[in-house]
Amino acid sequence: MLPALAIKMKRAARIAGIVLSTLIVLSPLVLRSDDDISFVIPAGTTLDVQLTSTISTKSNQTGDLFTGKTNEPIIYHGEEVVPESSMVEGHITFIQPAGRVKGKAELRLVLDTIKIPSGQKYAIKASLKDANAQGVTIKDDEGTVQGPGKSIKSAAKEAGIAAGGGAAVGAMVHGGEGAMYGAAAGLVAAVVHTMAKHHGAAVLPAGTDVTFLIPTEVTATKTNTEPGVLVVPGAH
Repeated sequence: MLPALAIKMKRAARIAGIVLSTLIVLSPLVLRSDDDISFVIPAGTTLDVQLTSTISTKSNQTGDLFTGKTNEPIIYHGEEVVPESSMVEGHITFIQPAGRVKGKAELRLVLDTIKIPSGQKYAIKASLKDANAQGVTIKDDEGTVQGPGKSIKSAAKEAGIAAGGGAAVGAMVHGGEGAMYGAAAGLVAAVVHTMAKHHGAAVLPAGTDVTFLIPTEVTATKTNTEPGVLVVPGAH
């Protein structure tokens, strides 16, 4: 009886060992759920995004949020980790309305998070690199969006045109002397008008294609404070 029992115990131990070994081998696959995915985004990676909200120096303020969706997926080790049309969210870090006479409207944007269709959220930091919108340009490496505007020279030119118009009217009514007074009146009116008029706002309408740049390599990992949110170290 004892030898038979010993044989059964050895056989059971061997089976248990095989099962344990199998679980150890398979454990990475079991643990690699959507909530445990982490991946590296290399430095210099660009994210093409289509805005789903309008951003304007005329109606927005610093700190306001904006939304968009990715135009392309993010691939990590041959696997799509962020699908196309994933939602993104960011905020305005700086805004300067258009000034009078000079001073173009400006704003800066930072991309904060990407949310994939499954509901998982990745926290990142990316600055604006390019914007395909009419009337705006990207001013510097910080991604400053600059609206249309006029220099002092162009403002003076506008005032001169108005003064010339006043001279023409004065000449028709009062002759040469009227032209002089008309020019003076036109110049004053033009200067007042120019001083009172703001330059155009910097506007990125909904539907605008923009490109964000991730300047340094980041690793998205699961946070312990909010389930389902992946956080990039240093993204504050």
